[in-house]
Amino acid sequence: MRARTARWVPRYAAAGSVALIGGGLALDYMDRHLVPASLTGWTVSNVSAQVVNVAVPVTGYVLASRRPQNRIGWLFLVAGLGLGLNGFANAYALHALIAEHGSLPAGRACGWLANWTWVIPVAMLTFLLLLFPTGHVRSRRWRPAAWFAGGVFALAAVWLPIAAASLWMHPFTPPSGLHGLTAVLYRTTGFLITAALLVSVTALVVRFAKSSGEERLQLKWCAAAALVLVAVFVTAIWLNSAAVNVLQSLAFVFLWTAIAIAVLKYRLYAIDRIISRTLAYSIVTGLLVGVYAGLVLLATQVFRFHAPVAVATSTLAAAALFNPLRRRVQLVLDRRFNRARYNADQTVAAFAARLKDTVDLDSVRGDLAAVVDQALEPAHVSVWIRPRA
Repeated sequence: MRARTARWVPRYAAAGSVALIGGGLALDYMDRHLVPASLTGWTVSNVSAQVVNVAVPVTGYVLASRRPQNRIGWLFLVAGLGLGLNGFANAYALHALIAEHGSLPAGRACGWLANWTWVIPVAMLTFLLLLFPTGHVRSRRWRPAAWFAGGVFALAAVWLPIAAASLWMHPFTPPSGLHGLTAVLYRTTGFLITAALLVSVTALVVRFAKSSGEERLQLKWCAAAALVLVAVFVTAIWLNSAAVNVLQSLAFVFLWTAIAIAVLKYRLYAIDRIISRTLAYSIVTGLLVGVYAGLVLLATQVFRFHAPVAVATSTLAAAALFNPLRRRVQLVLDRRFNRARYNADQTVAAFAARLKDTVDLDSVRGDLAAVVDQALEPAHVSVWIRPRA
């Protein structure tokens, strides 16, 4: 019975979440010219966020169906349901109360839901950070952290519906317009949820610092995706554009994908190579952009060259610097983040240098077998040399 439940519950939960998200997007599209953008209607940021939310229940379905004993997949499924319900309730309320007032029933009830169901995915994120990647807290010492987070969201589940009920007649009141007990409840809940998230992040950092072996690789996948997300968030602070909003949504997809790879333990050992290559190309791109901009300014402002000539010269200089700079940066990063690849390259280079001065065939054969064993660590090594005819 448990095995059967593990098969159909993730399927229907994910399908329901996707249907709710799709329904919310359909309503937003219908009302795209009738709802102000300030209420988060049909905007690039909202649409990209809703589309990316589909990745949450899909990730939950994959993990819960393949690793039902791990709680991570079930947390994703509940978060997907929360995201779908919140997005659909918000779009429904906008349609029923603003776009076409009175056209649909229960518009204020959906506005009430939209004002507090956002806490569901936040709660699941908090527990995800606490339990990742094993689905359990690291040790008994961290159980109070789980109890604290559970208590915070239990209180939020009581307070927020009450606070949202006070906004029944005006469900789209902005946070700055709240006052009285409603404002106190929302602010207190926000403070406690922030504290719970900080505790969860601390638990994840401590787990990473004390991890080793396979668990450390799992946490590296999550850390790499989190760094990309932070970088995009920082970019969004300075460049608030539609393209950055889309990149921000894609960064979330990368995070969910990394978590799925870590839990499924699929190609865990590729993470060092991915981190090394990502950092290398990011650093090289930043340096080349700086060199290009500096050369253009130098040529146009100091030496007074024509703009087309300056741009062409700077482009050629940046292109010529790309490969040498990439190799140098890659070597430094491999030494730090991809040590296995760096050691293998050094071993092969040392063997090539010795091979130039070696004339004894038996010595070459033994040296070659030793180098292959050290660089690639195969289960078995044998060297066959074709005899002379």
